[in-house]
Amino acid sequence: MAPVTLKGIISEFELEVVTDYGNFSDVLISVADVTRPGLQLAGYFDHFGPDRIQVLGNMETAFLDQLSSEERMKRLDALFSKGIPCLILSRNHQTTPEMLACSEKYRIPILRTGEPTAAFVSSVVKYLNVELAPRMSLHGVLVEVYGEGILILGESGVGKSETALEVVKRGHRLIADDLVEVRRVSDTTLLGRAPEIIRHLIEIRGIGILDVKELYGVSSVKMQENINFVINLEIWNENKIYERLGITEETTEVLGIHVPSITIPVRPGRNLAIIVEVAAINFRQKKMGYNAAKALTDRVFGQNAT
Repeated sequence: MAPVTLKGIISEFELEVVTDYGNFSDVLISVADVTRPGLQLAGYFDHFGPDRIQVLGNMETAFLDQLSSEERMKRLDALFSKGIPCLILSRNHQTTPEMLACSEKYRIPILRTGEPTAAFVSSVVKYLNVELAPRMSLHGVLVEVYGEGILILGESGVGKSETALEVVKRGHRLIADDLVEVRRVSDTTLLGRAPEIIRHLIEIRGIGILDVKELYGVSSVKMQENINFVINLEIWNENKIYERLGITEETTEVLGIHVPSITIPVRPGRNLAIIVEVAAINFRQKKMGYNAAKALTDRVFGQNAT
């Protein structure tokens, strides 16, 4: 997990810089949380996290405004002295001389946004949860098929990229080819994206590198997608017994999360793109409560009972 720089947050949310000490790239955020320091301005610092971004909204600003200049300086000095990464004013609230003095004293940047406080805090927390999430890189392909994020895994040369290209030609979208950056953004959610340097690119042996966005348009690609389903491709093994009915529930573990998956044997003549499409549709049916294999089993046992 790599920390996020304050410079990146300023760029992402287009924050106005009020005070700048040339250290935006050195200020690192490693906690996916934001504090509105109401209790701290009242003098209570137990359990305070000084490594969190501090945001002042209407309530905090109104509280400071009703204090005398000396008392306001005392409260703000106590906050800034904790070594907070920055102070952000929401709703375009104005700085006070005491804020500027504390910022200068401790060389802590003050920033400003016009966004409502709750909406801004929510956006920042969501952004930090993604950027600071545990992550790993997988050799595979990530596509979106009928709204489902499908991660295709398999040995090199098994046909992952060719399958992805055919899937894109059929109207679906590519997220990543060859290398997929996977982040665990919650206890149940995995988010996949491509490294920036190879984003929207796909490698087809014998042809080379293709830019999918330029070939098929912006509707054929997507920046990131949740990983809902895993398809493992492997060369057909005559000595292995493959699932025929789909009754057995298979999963693939990624970053501690067990993702529903299937294994598809690859042999000449199989149309893998259609199989991926059908697998996505079947997965959605199962999520909505219908399992064709179980329906067939119930039908067979029902006939036997009669």
